Amino acid sequence: MKLSAFIIAGALASAAQAAVTVTDDAGRTVTLPRAAQRVIAFAPHITELLFAAGAGDRVVGAMNFSDYPEAAKNIPLIGSNSQIDLERVLALKPELLVVWQSGNTARQLEQLTRLGIPIFYSEPRSLEDVATNLERLGQLTGTAAQAAQAAHSYRAQLADLRAKYAQRPPVKVFYQVWDKPVYTLNGKHIASDALRVCGGVNVFAGLRVLAPEVSTEAVLQANPEVMFGSELNGWKQFKTLTAVQRNNLFSSEGEHLTRATPRIADATRAVCEQLEQARQKRR
Repeated sequence: MKLSAFIIAGALASAAQAAVTVTDDAGRTVTLPRAAQRVIAFAPHITELLFAAGAGDRVVGAMNFSDYPEAAKNIPLIGSNSQIDLERVLALKPELLVVWQSGNTARQLEQLTRLGIPIFYSEPRSLEDVATNLERLGQLTGTAAQAAQAAHSYRAQLADLRAKYAQRPPVKVFYQVWDKPVYTLNGKHIASDALRVCGGVNVFAGLRVLAPEVSTEAVLQANPEVMFGSELNGWKQFKTLTAVQRNNLFSSEGEHLTRATPRIADATRAVCEQLEQARQKRR
């Protein structure tokens, strides 16, 4: 091995042994004595972020529905958003727990805090938050270089979209996450940030709850030009809706636009193209 290779290897080894400190999405300071080699991810988006940050081989436990990338399906499960197996968590000997404040219950978070294991709160609410999560998780797991590269590539994709669609006319959008009863998302959800990149305006952005229930009457009154979501066929009976009149009902199967991971850049691109289709129908 050449001298330069020895130097690089030594630098990497030293970095892995050095203490690391970051601030999480709850504003808490998280300090580890060294980069974590054993991490448990308490939400599907966290599992995916860790893999994207180059730390997939450090994930020793995950929450149910952690299904991307394919390798994530082989990670031992430690529970669901309703129940965590604390004995299983301890048995995996994690050095870091990455939790989701909105997805893990207060009782679960309290239980995990009592374990005395360092906790990082991941709560991406904007597209930029995905990039900063990648970078900080990379620091915590000793994969900062890979994480920085992933964050750079992700930001570049979004910059291209913003440059292309920033001046396009606004489009009123309703995003349906569930149909019976009808649930949507407010303006603080990351999906609304994606819509804004494309010139989309969430008609329920001003509601206080992150994922509020809304009435059929409220949707009719808002009269969106475009509707996204699954199970949208029920709206076709309302002929006064602009989205129905112009056939702007776009299926969004899966969680690509609501799961805060780098794949949301591709989902945003698809949304931008669909909103552009809707603009063309104004002519």
